[in-house]
Amino acid sequence: METKRIAMPAGFFSIAVGSLALANAWRVGVRIWHLPEAVAEGLTLAALAVWLVLVLAYAHKWLARREEALAELRHPVQSAFVSLGTLSSLLAAMALKPYAPVFATGLVAVVLAGQLALGVYLYGRSWMGGLKPELITPALYLPAVGQNFVAATASAVFGWPQLGALFFGAGLLSWLAIESVILKRQAGPEILSEALRPTLGIQLAPPVVGGVSYLALTSGTPDLFAQLLFGYGLYQALLLARMFPWIARQGFVPGLWGFSFGVAALPTVAMRLVERGLDGPAAWLAPPLFIAANLIIGTLAVRTLGQLFSGKLLPRQAMAATAPQAATQNA
Repeated sequence: METKRIAMPAGFFSIAVGSLALANAWRVGVRIWHLPEAVAEGLTLAALAVWLVLVLAYAHKWLARREEALAELRHPVQSAFVSLGTLSSLLAAMALKPYAPVFATGLVAVVLAGQLALGVYLYGRSWMGGLKPELITPALYLPAVGQNFVAATASAVFGWPQLGALFFGAGLLSWLAIESVILKRQAGPEILSEALRPTLGIQLAPPVVGGVSYLALTSGTPDLFAQLLFGYGLYQALLLARMFPWIARQGFVPGLWGFSFGVAALPTVAMRLVERGLDGPAAWLAPPLFIAANLIIGTLAVRTLGQLFSGKLLPRQAMAATAPQAATQNA
């Protein structure tokens, strides 16, 4: 069997995204539950280290394996995961703000422009048609929905709420348009291949990441719309829990990190609702959702480290098990 290593796929940025999102949940937990600040700081620094390593690895890919990087960017499915690079960089800029505000401000300004250009390029290409039905997956959310929602949150955090509102509008309406396309494909006669099923984990992200963005842009007691986003996120989480044995039938693959952003953002929304004065279901659900997020992302981290130390994370046969790589290598 071929064991030649390949360059880091852009999908690995989902590891940084999930790690940074979990660290953010801990920072909220410090404020509302007085959790150990040292743990939140340690998770933040560890997540930033993961992000930096992945950025350097991806930059090396463009320098040393340019044709491979270009092929990924041109691919109908793999290209969507390139958005995770800018998305994780926005999360990193927000995490860096307390430590290096000047650098973080410069970083977020550059990445906001970069993610907008990348999103317009990738999402605009999908409007031109030609995408095979079997390649329509929730990865389509990443360029137009995920990036814009996180850009909205980052804009609010850095003091540009009006800019954030524009990004939020772009992400919200893109989400509504794309979801109908994905549902039509999922409910069709063709069953999604095992290799692409982990991309369904991304389905959890739009309502809860959008909820985090909406709460960052607003103030006061959370309104009905914030609660609606949380409710839809809960419903998506239940659907994914029901389907998880079917989704993960091939066993652990790095593509399961696609669940991590939504898994971390779901308790963060609940916690932010509580922080803003909401009681009731959000207050009851926030602690168990937070514990579940730590268990799920902790398990993903342990399994990934196990593959890394055993040398199975980047060999070609291991990468053939990741969602975008396996099902689309001959597309």
